[in-house]
Amino acid sequence: LLARGVCRHLISHDFSGLEEFVPERGKRVDVIALGPKGEIWVIECKSSRADFTSDQKWGGYLEWCDRYFWAVDIDFPTELLPPDTGLIVADAYSAEIIRIGPENKLAPARRKVLTQKIARVASRRLQGFRDPGVPANF
Repeated sequence: LLARGVCRHLISHDFSGLEEFVPERGKRVDVIALGPKGEIWVIECKSSRADFTSDQKWGGYLEWCDRYFWAVDIDFPTELLPPDTGLIVADAYSAEIIRIGPENKLAPARRKVLTQKIARVASRRLQGFRDPGVPANF
């Protein structure tokens, strides 16, 4: 539900969000977003303290984005989150960016490959809605 609210809010920033994206084998980000200038953001949604403390793989996602954000609900203890990352407070219907994370630009070659993969995955999922016989992910 947090991811849905985040994706709805990102539209107001002219970003398109894609949920549950796999940038490489063994990694799955909650939301990857593509901006109007080709910028790529990763947003990890955390529903509780336990959810955050049990997930230590988030550092591996930094190499797949220009900016990294956490999305949490209003009751989440935000002091747990690293201060040098972005922060979004969300619910199922919307969100608000509280803190923009630092920009670490992707290498051009990685950006190109990643942008193409985002487009292909989004297109395949859309085709899967139209034609249930088509596998939605690859």
